[in-house]
Amino acid sequence: MKARASVLFAGIVALGLVVPIEAATPLNAILSIDDPEGNMGGARVRVVHASPDAPAVDVLVDDSIVSENIEFEEISEFVEVPTGTHNVKVVPTGATEPVVIEADLELAAATDYTVVATDFLANITPIILTADGSTPTAGNAFLRFFHGSPDAPAVDIAVAGGGPVLIPNVAFQEFSAYGEVAAGTYDLEVRLAGTSDVALSLPGVTVGDGDVVTAYATGLVADIGAMDNFYFIPAAARGEGARSSLWSS
Repeated sequence: MKARASVLFAGIVALGLVVPIEAATPLNAILSIDDPEGNMGGARVRVVHASPDAPAVDVLVDDSIVSENIEFEEISEFVEVPTGTHNVKVVPTGATEPVVIEADLELAAATDYTVVATDFLANITPIILTADGSTPTAGNAFLRFFHGSPDAPAVDIAVAGGGPVLIPNVAFQEFSAYGEVAAGTYDLEVRLAGTSDVALSLPGVTVGDGDVVTAYATGLVADIGAMDNFYFIPAAARGEGARSSLWSS
């Protein structure tokens, strides 16, 4: 597995519609390759911006900026942090207040910490995900799911077209454990828990041999209903983005 952090955006595109930048944050999914092999034995911290109405943010560890200008649905790079207790703050980009998130984290060796900023800005809440460096068996990948859509009910993650449920019954601000799946490319879908009703299509999700992947549901169901001519289409573009991240749309 590559030692750099990669971010894969499982895209949804509005066709034939010009949307004001502040208008819509429709239900979506973003995926991160968690890269446990990049951890050299210390603690690492990153932030996922999943608050649909919050501005771009900076991340401070012990009052020093470690990541800047993280916008909605972006994921910061991991930052190496000494083990022990550290104060993590999230503030609007370029400002020192208001502090929209503050948490004291006890950071252990050989562990990665992902701080997910969830819910609307008025109720913004940090959820902490950890990874301890475990890796899947040869030919397989690890996959887990985080539910970060404030107005979506509990969901299942399943193989598209009536296929089996891979991750069942995850409610808002909950996350699954890593599950082991065969490496390959999957057409997945997000279903309302316990039903065949599809809330979000995730075509062409690729997990490589040894990958450790987290999928995050983001955005709002309400913003899909408010938009005309809105379609899900398979990811069709992929290229190098900021700080060697990968993007697709």
